[in-house]
Amino acid sequence: MAPQEEANISPATDERRALATITMAFSNDPIARWFLPDADRYFTYWPQVVRSFGGAALGQGTADSINDYSGVALWLPPGIAPDEEAIGPVMDEGVPHGSREEAFEFMERMSQFHLTEPHWYLPFIGVDVTKQGRGYGSALLRHALKRCDADRTPAYLDATTPASKQLYERHGFTELGVIQVGSSPPMWPMQRNPG
Repeated sequence: MAPQEEANISPATDERRALATITMAFSNDPIARWFLPDADRYFTYWPQVVRSFGGAALGQGTADSINDYSGVALWLPPGIAPDEEAIGPVMDEGVPHGSREEAFEFMERMSQFHLTEPHWYLPFIGVDVTKQGRGYGSALLRHALKRCDADRTPAYLDATTPASKQLYERHGFTELGVIQVGSSPPMWPMQRNPG
């Protein structure tokens, strides 16, 4: 990892730029690319997936940008949920036909782990591939976890790679289990209690 740079964190208000950063950050993510393995489908549908799961953070003022959209975190505050009505049609249209049954079962398993008590939910955090290794993800996490601690509210997320799982563990998250369906890669739902 390169030495940590000065981090300027500000509210993310530009949806187009936020979605572009998250889309680039997840372009090699095993879960994202399991859902959308074709590059064209990925770039067509992934921004819609991100908007459905985390777009409400932009309207709530709980989306963060670091160093002019080099990295973005979309946090949903307690009481705000992903747009479930939008998720189904995007998945129906975007996920290849032969993978849909597993994809919907995977999403059902995700919902079984999701916290039911009031919590902060991080559906997406990502750093543009050309800016990774600079400590931006950790800085974005530290920034938002201060809110969770001030609110005395737990935080919830899903780790999609062993490396991201280790990052979240360093920030106090603990694994709740493993989600894996058929041909899917593993994903780890994680919770952090307020400090």
